[in-house]
Amino acid sequence: MALSPKPAPPAACREHAAASPAGAAPAPAGRRRAGPLLALGMTAALLALCLLSAGLGAYDIPVGDVLGSLLHRAGLGGEPLDRVGESVLWNVRLPRLALALLVGAALGCAGALMQGVFGNPLAEPGVIGVSSGAAVGAVASIALGLGFLGTWTVTACAFAGGLATVLLVYALARSGGRTEVVTLILTGIAVNAFAGALIGLCVFLADNAQLTQITFWQLGSLAQATWPKVLAVLPCALAGLAVAPWYARKLDLLALGERPARHLGVEVERLRLILVLVVALLTAAAVAVAGIITFVGLLVPHLLRMAAGPGHRFLVPGSALGGALVLVAADLAARTAAQPAELPLGVLTALFGSPFFFWLLRRTRRKQGGWA
Repeated sequence: MALSPKPAPPAACREHAAASPAGAAPAPAGRRRAGPLLALGMTAALLALCLLSAGLGAYDIPVGDVLGSLLHRAGLGGEPLDRVGESVLWNVRLPRLALALLVGAALGCAGALMQGVFGNPLAEPGVIGVSSGAAVGAVASIALGLGFLGTWTVTACAFAGGLATVLLVYALARSGGRTEVVTLILTGIAVNAFAGALIGLCVFLADNAQLTQITFWQLGSLAQATWPKVLAVLPCALAGLAVAPWYARKLDLLALGERPARHLGVEVERLRLILVLVVALLTAAAVAVAGIITFVGLLVPHLLRMAAGPGHRFLVPGSALGGALVLVAADLAARTAAQPAELPLGVLTALFGSPFFFWLLRRTRRKQGGWA
């Protein structure tokens, strides 16, 4: 007599098992607890660092006086500073601090989304051409002497260039109604190379004054931060940061592979398109106001994944928080390490990020016994 086939497990059980990013067992209890504790620690560190950053600089303001001025403006008591102190705090330090928070959060969150979409912890927003496209827009506007939006011309051209480049990469990589990760990466590499050639051409055509402006923009800096710039980047950053966590569970399912994710109800193409556009929005807004700042979107999600596991429910908002923390710290170091001069922010993040990332790669290779 033939044996009856073993009944398949219920769909709910299969989905529960698949919900783990590893595709098998759920994350250990220690790692599940690490996420909230890590978020709490980063929040406390960020608040302390914000107060320190608001007070330190060429014109030092004690932390108690910073708190007093903030409470006074909020109508909760406190005492205002003298005229010079109030001007430095509210017109120079706080706009710069707010911009660092927004840019760092945008880059960190964009990095986590990119690594989830590509299924690779070494992916970062520049892979799909956002940074190079924004650089082309900014450099071209400087070299051609455009000024149709006044002081906002470079920012607007950078933002438009970043978004247009991502749409171009996605359109070129799409074939038969589908986009493959490998094709998207290779298309991004080709478009990045073409953008580099356009930047070189603009540099060749620029005069000495324009060359100085181009170099300063490409190095990355928050030195030109103002409240209008904060308000310009705020809607894009908040929109992207608000949308991203809604797709955390689908990113966990996508980590199992495209076919299993489709069987579990994920519309892979739609998910990829939405998240690529969110990444483009976050990165283009950040690059447009701060120039090219590297390694934040690559390192922060990678470190958090090592500490708290690959689950995107923590990783996406945690990377935004971690990115803000890293950029506030980096900007404070850039302002104070070589006073009265100021180090370029993009140079500083690359200077410390490159060796640290190399150490992470060596550490991973030793633990895995080589690259498979």
